[in-house]
Amino acid sequence: MRAMPSLLSSSSTFTLCCSLSKKFILSPEAITFFFTRKAVSYFGTKTTMSASLQSHAFAGNLLRSKTPKSTDPLSPPLALETLKTQLLGNTHQLSSLNFKVLPFRKGRPLASSSSTDGDLGPKWHLGLISLDDCKGLFSGSGVELSGDSMVYLGSKSEEDVVYWAIDVSGEDSLVTDFFSKQFCFVELRTLMVATDWADERAMSDLAVAGHAKALLEWHNTSRFCGYCGEKTISMESGRRKQCSNKLCSRKIYPRVDPVVIMLVIDRENDRVLLGRQSRFVPRMWSCLAGFIEPGESLEEAVRRETWEETAIEVGEVTYHSSQPWPVGPSSMPCQLMVGFFAYAKSFEINVDKAELEDAQWHSREDVQKALMRAEYKKAQRTAAAKVEHMCKGVEKGHSPSSDFNVESGELAPMFFPGPFAIAHHLISSWANQGSHMKQLPNSFESNL
Repeated sequence: MRAMPSLLSSSSTFTLCCSLSKKFILSPEAITFFFTRKAVSYFGTKTTMSASLQSHAFAGNLLRSKTPKSTDPLSPPLALETLKTQLLGNTHQLSSLNFKVLPFRKGRPLASSSSTDGDLGPKWHLGLISLDDCKGLFSGSGVELSGDSMVYLGSKSEEDVVYWAIDVSGEDSLVTDFFSKQFCFVELRTLMVATDWADERAMSDLAVAGHAKALLEWHNTSRFCGYCGEKTISMESGRRKQCSNKLCSRKIYPRVDPVVIMLVIDRENDRVLLGRQSRFVPRMWSCLAGFIEPGESLEEAVRRETWEETAIEVGEVTYHSSQPWPVGPSSMPCQLMVGFFAYAKSFEINVDKAELEDAQWHSREDVQKALMRAEYKKAQRTAAAKVEHMCKGVEKGHSPSSDFNVESGELAPMFFPGPFAIAHHLISSWANQGSHMKQLPNSFESNL
């Protein structure tokens, strides 16, 4: 059995996520529950996600909202042919298409930052570069600028623009070249925390970066065929690979690792079960989670993982929402977090120390207080300022311990992952729903 994935395991995220423990008042209107269709019909109203999100972080990719037909010039095969033509400098074949390229280095997308008016603070932007600029920047480097080295990300038909990603990890000199233009390679987790979740464009850019990172990491980990060991070659504009051995010719598709993440609820006592991993920052609690095993349903995985980690028996399981999670380990380029509410049938906790450091029941009142004290927006602005400092070369040191302080100068007793994580929405949705969450009928279950 694999351990549950960490939402905050990266040391580079420690400083940023510590800020989640300060005071921030979230109204019930701002943090409402995102139900399945059955839940919407049961309560008779349509609800939205918490913190004014239109979709989870890394979802809502506008480049992938519609896949062009194969006859469309923006489609992956035709766009690739046009790209190859332009790379060869063939000016005889005119095309209205424009190409923008997003470079990555060691899993980090190229980014820039700009100041905004008023109190909004700086905003980060993807470091998208035109094809002509790529030719100039990469001409004296060891980066291979070809159709095979680039991965199709999607298109914007209204602008006749096709977007690509390329991995430039092997060329250190480019870091200086980009830095001179106030671009830098930034950890995706840092950009995640720095994203203004009320900004639809910023959320879409984050989704684009997440999709690109997942594809490039998958390309790096699938260079050889898992069946015969021969090299693989890129196919369909980088959307799949194929074994180069003609006797094998296996088709290989991008890897997605499904993970169940659940908020275990004790209806009778109006409380929830939250866990801590040893790698979590101090006082952080989150939902239980675990990978789906072969041959089991999502609901079965929820029940099994909860039992294995805490010895709590779960009965009813209801679906909440799902979130792509491309910031896990490189060996798993993109996890898919599938969120559930799980209703406990037993209540005595027995923690498996190999899985969790601790697990405890927390009352609705305590959870609400923790949500009210956490300054999520301030954490976002702090991260955005960090990106700006990185791109301008003036990043300063920062004391993580100062971020635990709340307005009164006291330490927050506990806090949860920020609005960039599905765990936050599971917790805040339950906390701000009121007593009717306890009154769901036992027959209420989801159909996935």
